[in-house]
Amino acid sequence: MNATPLSLYIHFPWCVRKCPYCDFNSHELGGEVPARQYVDALLQDFHSQIDNQEQRPLVSVFMGGGTPSLFPPNALARLLETIGRRLDLATAEITLEANPGTFDQAHFDGYREAGINRLSIGVQSFSDASLKAVGRIHSGNEAQRAYEGARRAGFGRINLDLMYALPGQSMGAALEDLRTAISLAPTHLSWYQLTIEPNTYFYRYPPILPDGDDASRISEAGQRLLADAGYERYEISAYARETHQSQHNLNYWEFGDYIGIGAGAHGKLTTPEGIRRTTKSRAPVDYLAAPEKTRSDQVSPDDLVLEFLMNALRLTRGFRLQTFEQRTGLNRKALDDFIQKATAKGLLSCDGDQVMPTEKGTEFLNDLLLLL
Repeated sequence: MNATPLSLYIHFPWCVRKCPYCDFNSHELGGEVPARQYVDALLQDFHSQIDNQEQRPLVSVFMGGGTPSLFPPNALARLLETIGRRLDLATAEITLEANPGTFDQAHFDGYREAGINRLSIGVQSFSDASLKAVGRIHSGNEAQRAYEGARRAGFGRINLDLMYALPGQSMGAALEDLRTAISLAPTHLSWYQLTIEPNTYFYRYPPILPDGDDASRISEAGQRLLADAGYERYEISAYARETHQSQHNLNYWEFGDYIGIGAGAHGKLTTPEGIRRTTKSRAPVDYLAAPEKTRSDQVSPDDLVLEFLMNALRLTRGFRLQTFEQRTGLNRKALDDFIQKATAKGLLSCDGDQVMPTEKGTEFLNDLLLLL
């Protein structure tokens, strides 16, 4: 049996409004969400991909978007119940991304009853001025209400997404956002710098952002705040208390397998012939017309090395060479030249079988990967 851990990613492609910085596969809804039709398509997609995977233990399910919290609880309950007939969800981490602008207490209560055991709430900022600057549809008060509603619904594991270096944002404002988040005591925080991506409104009409030096100072001060509050940085932009790391994201970063269903979803599966990447139609109308249509491409050995390192070196603890061999099917000697160069530049350290980025390597990951 395939020993590589397995996760399931489910993509929901609709939002109330497209954020100007967002390069994910998301589309403005412009009407009622087609919940029944889309869940039917997701299940057809799932059944078409699940063959030969059913005996593998499932680490996690992640429902991302877009805005999955636009969907009613009964639709997600039907989805999870059907998936649970073919995969064991008993011990899986099941995460739903939620937008504070779509918060409804009855929905949060229903999500918990449906079996979802972790929420990831897209706060981004608690400042109304910053939220307006990045095109969010909620206010700072609504963000706090959504978090409190998640607690009332019984969610013990909650992630808050926060960005810094926003248009016109000072260091004081960025750190105040972080202090507010910490005061709420979530189990997990994703804290990352706003970057301008191609194919976004901000790419075409760039806002004025804090410069690189200011962003670095915000990052360093924020990391100290998080550490003092008991949040361990275990990945470039992920901080967790105790044992509350995101199991789904850990499986990505440790180069595990995952099935991807939904419009624009990606997957990675280890087969006897090698590792294959799967992709689905991005446009919701195309996906709904043929949800079982899946493009599958074999990953070359050279690409495997790069893809593994792009993921594994995001972790502050790095990776084991044994894991590299197990997850890629390649010999560890394929990394010898890279490790030698990166170690000489002070970007990597090695301790026996363990390879990990130095503090400098974590902060300059792109420079580290360029050594390939």
